[in-house]
Amino acid sequence: MTSPLLQKIFTRLGFAVLSVLLAFALYIWAVLSWSYSEGERAGFLQKVSYKGWICKTWEGELSLVAIPGAAPEKFLFTVRDEAVAQQLNEVAGKRVTLKYEQHRGLPTSCFGDTDYFVVDVAVIE
Repeated sequence: MTSPLLQKIFTRLGFAVLSVLLAFALYIWAVLSWSYSEGERAGFLQKVSYKGWICKTWEGELSLVAIPGAAPEKFLFTVRDEAVAQQLNEVAGKRVTLKYEQHRGLPTSCFGDTDYFVVDVAVIE
């Protein structure tokens, strides 16, 4: 039989742990629901791969069109939607425009290696 003091301590500890977990879940939901910025990038789609040790995510690389004489810049991105990832795999190597949302403050790479989440793709003719 446990003492009332011990029971009170475990109850408070349980509420504290649940409160922290709930706050963390709400934070994740907020970060994934609202975007910090939105935009489009155009360039040549170099690669799309499904990678990760435990949490596998679709990661890609877009080579931005550079001014002649300047070093090419790469835009690294993450794809959460399986349908968009399939579209990207079909247009690899082509010139595309990617519509993205930036979600800052994600606490782990299980949501993606980058802050930039591609939501749509269009081929440039």
